[in-house]
Amino acid sequence: MSSFTSTTWNVTATDEDRALKAKHAAMWASGNYPAVVDEVVHSLGGILVEAIDVRAGQRVLDVAAGTGTSAIPAARRGADVSATDLTPELLAVGRAAAESEGIRLTWQTADAEALPFGDGDFDVVMSSIGVMFAPHHRQAADELVRVVRPGGTIGVLSWTPMGFIGQLFATMKPFAPPPPPGASPAPLWGSVEHVRDMFGDRVDEVVARQRALRVDRFATGADFRDFFKTNYGPTIAVYRFIADDAERVAALDADMASLGDRFLDDGVMPWEYLIVTARRR
Repeated sequence: MSSFTSTTWNVTATDEDRALKAKHAAMWASGNYPAVVDEVVHSLGGILVEAIDVRAGQRVLDVAAGTGTSAIPAARRGADVSATDLTPELLAVGRAAAESEGIRLTWQTADAEALPFGDGDFDVVMSSIGVMFAPHHRQAADELVRVVRPGGTIGVLSWTPMGFIGQLFATMKPFAPPPPPGASPAPLWGSVEHVRDMFGDRVDEVVARQRALRVDRFATGADFRDFFKTNYGPTIAVYRFIADDAERVAALDADMASLGDRFLDDGVMPWEYLIVTARRR
C-alpha cells in the first residue's frame, strides 16, 4: 500500500510567505483540478517519465506532483518514488489511484521551495506542470538541484509563455490581483533561457524539447472557458477576485472565449510545453 505523510516541512522564513503558500494550496484545492488532469493533461506525466527514462530501483522524487501523473508512471517502472505537493487534497486523489493499482509509493505534503529531504537524497528529481507554479523560481530551482545526487537527473515539464496556457495567464493577468513581491510568472519555466539561468553551472548535459499536447476536449472557446471557470484553480481565483464587478467578469468571459477560439483548429488545440532534462554536476 502507498504511505501518506500529511505534515508539511515548513521552514519558510516569514508569516507572509506561509500565508502565500496556504493561499496557493487552497487555490489548487478549489474547483476540480483532478478533472482537468483526467480529461485534458494526464498524458504529460508519462511523457516526462519517458523523457527522463526512469528505471527500476532508482530513488525518484516528484515535486509539486499533484495527483501523481508522473509519480505513478515512475512507480510502475519499479522506481522507489516519493510524491510531494503543497495541496494534500490532490495527493489524496493520487494515493487512491495508486492503491487501486496496487502501486507502492510515498505521498507527502511539502513545499517545493523547502523540500523535507537531505542533500543528494534522490537519483531523479522531476516535476510536470507543477514546480513552475512555485512563486519563487530561484528558490525552487535551488531545491531541485540540492536534493538530487551528483550525476543524478533533473527533469521539468512546463507550459511555455507563448503557448496556450502561457497565453491563458497573460489573458487573466489584467483581471488578477497583483502578484506578491518577489514572485515570478509561472510560464517563465517554459523558457529555455530562464531554466538555464536558474540552474546555472550546477548542471550539465542540458537537453530541451519543445512539444505540444493535442487537446480535443473543447468544441468552442466558450466551452473551454466554462470548463476552466468551474475546475481550474487559478482561473477560479481570478473570477472570485472580480466577482463584484459585472463588467469585468463579462470582459474576462469574452477574452477567455476568444483565446480558446484563437487556438482551436478543427476541434483541436495545441498546448505547447517545454521539457528540460539535465544532470547535476
